[in-house]
Amino acid sequence: MWEESYGGHSDSKPNGPTAVAMDFTFAGLDNVYGIPQHADTFSLKDTSTTDPYRLYNLDVFEYELWNPMALYASIPFMMGHSAKGSVGLFWLNAAEGFIDIKKDGQGLLGSVSSMFSAKTEKQVDTFWMFESGIMDMFIMMGPTPKDISRQYGSLTGNTPLPQEFAIAYHQCRWNYNDQEDVNMVEAKFDEHDIPMDVMWLDIEHTDGKKYFTWDTRKFPDSVAMIENLSSHGRKLVTIVDPHIKKDSGYWVHNDLSSKGLYVKNQDGGDYEGWCWPGASYYPDFLNAEARDYFAEQYKLSVYKGSTLDCYTWNDMNEPSVFNGPEVTMAKDKMHGEVEHRDMHNMYGMVYTMATHKGHLIRSENTLRPFVLTRSAYAGSQRYAAIWTGDNTAEWGHLEASIPMCLSLSIAGMGFCGADIGGFFGNPDGELFVRWYQAAAFQPFFRSHAHIDTKRREPWLYSAGEMALIRTAVRSRYALLPLWYTLFYEQEQDGTPPMRPLWYEFPEDEGSYAKEGSHMVGSSLLVAPVLTKGSTQVNVYFPGSTLWYDIWSHQKLDVSGSINYAAPYEKIPVFQRGGTIIPRRERVRRSAALMHDDPITLVVAPDKEGKASGTLYLDDGKSFAYQQGAKLYMQFTWDNGKMESKMISPAGMSTPVWLERVLVLGSAPPPGQVATVSSPSGTSSAQASYDYTTQVLTVRRPGVKLDMEWTIRV
Repeated sequence: MWEESYGGHSDSKPNGPTAVAMDFTFAGLDNVYGIPQHADTFSLKDTSTTDPYRLYNLDVFEYELWNPMALYASIPFMMGHSAKGSVGLFWLNAAEGFIDIKKDGQGLLGSVSSMFSAKTEKQVDTFWMFESGIMDMFIMMGPTPKDISRQYGSLTGNTPLPQEFAIAYHQCRWNYNDQEDVNMVEAKFDEHDIPMDVMWLDIEHTDGKKYFTWDTRKFPDSVAMIENLSSHGRKLVTIVDPHIKKDSGYWVHNDLSSKGLYVKNQDGGDYEGWCWPGASYYPDFLNAEARDYFAEQYKLSVYKGSTLDCYTWNDMNEPSVFNGPEVTMAKDKMHGEVEHRDMHNMYGMVYTMATHKGHLIRSENTLRPFVLTRSAYAGSQRYAAIWTGDNTAEWGHLEASIPMCLSLSIAGMGFCGADIGGFFGNPDGELFVRWYQAAAFQPFFRSHAHIDTKRREPWLYSAGEMALIRTAVRSRYALLPLWYTLFYEQEQDGTPPMRPLWYEFPEDEGSYAKEGSHMVGSSLLVAPVLTKGSTQVNVYFPGSTLWYDIWSHQKLDVSGSINYAAPYEKIPVFQRGGTIIPRRERVRRSAALMHDDPITLVVAPDKEGKASGTLYLDDGKSFAYQQGAKLYMQFTWDNGKMESKMISPAGMSTPVWLERVLVLGSAPPPGQVATVSSPSGTSSAQASYDYTTQVLTVRRPGVKLDMEWTIRV
């Protein structure tokens, strides 16, 4: 009796019209953040005169910017922050949701009372409504943003440490044509001396859109192709979408059908939709048996033509149904006894659970999985990285990549990024260069493009533009030790590598609504060029500390907003005073080939002449670190004395050694010799000083990084 028809679709609504809703007031603050995924500002907007923020996972074609419309992921987590502290709110509900926000500074009661008395404390009022589900909310009291991340991680899980290759550069398009094309592109990266770790293949690599297969005309020897990549320290990623082609000659379809593991119609028959292969069925991944079946398909004996260096991209997993309502699955389809409307937003997550398990099974639990997902829910971070979906080659989409990744980051999905250059359209050289510069400082670093776009490998642009792209990619590889350390620390405490300014400067009220910049860990402030033709950026420097330009090493004693030069070859990035960052200066063709290279430490002293930082090392790929096979150390600098101490007991040896120490903004040293003390004995190292840049350099201290040591200058 409650059936509803709309746009050629119908919803039987077997339980009738339902909803569950509640108001939440965030007292004493002006800004709330989170509830991704939306292509909007980081500080969530007042929706009093607009549509509310919608949480409903959809395959959105060419999404609009600065809009509360639903996109590919839905995470019902919101964080509020003020100088007094932070608070988090998580509503465990995977149904369609809407969230209204009122940010006029006072709630209804405050508005009434202010008519008769002094103005009441500011607040943000929010109204949450879901179509179904129960009231299952969690409130996190902080008091700091990092405490909120730790508390939220204890509920939904933290992002596990990925393999080293996963945080390096990825090259993708829909589609590389064939095996020869893949080999040519990989060779071109070497020819032009641009590092690259992963080649990607989209849906055209399959036999008629049947996943776990290859088009053997285009890829006659996929194993040889992957092994060629592996010989250079590289990997391959292939796409595996959740829709299964209706084909009686396809073993996956036959098995899922015979086992009764597809999503069902109300009458008990298998639900049929339309996607890339044409007529398709959708596995019921809420059913552990379906997840286990899918996981088994990743075994090398089943997924023939793959190797352990072939990883996985889960796309179209909202799920996308071309002939469904809003291009997704109808809400009254059934997952056993559970209606799809009750779990829609977690379908993509339970799919990635299967893929993640498959990676573990095929390597006998020895190698860390790598999975990329488009759709996500709270907890997806335990299984997959995410990107911001089908963006466009426009400056606005480059700008939006920052708040979109920040929103995902504070909601647990810290391994996030955006398609460099935009998925749709053809970026000109300036946009492409500026996008590479910005993306090099975001957690997931991948170029990707639509099948109808022009080819856009870096060497297809001008020689000058290619050189700038090469510089941007190399800047990422030089900082891989920092990124890897941040990902390890994220697994430990939930704090994302990419952070808003106020995560590090929680009392700086000027940072709360700032857009267009972010922190990498606690040490780097990144302020990309986001508008065409710009050669300067208005940079907001939070706090009252020193900052150092990472390119020129210039010391800046600034606070607040200043216009900073950003010529074509430069992205403004600043190292925070009081920090030490690790680098690898010998940039090679892939991260694996840099694994044992020496480390350079860049010391940026604060106003008291002190600094500290951390470094994490392990084998870069296995789970041995969970049994203690790792090195996690802290470096400190105190006015001429540098020490390395193990944070946890040294659990492995390493050939990695300390090549250089750079001390920025330093006074000239008293001499040209530094004394190095370690368990191996006492030695000396050359100390030199550049009076122009005010940089003190200690060359080749020679100490290995699996021991504690002291350097005195």
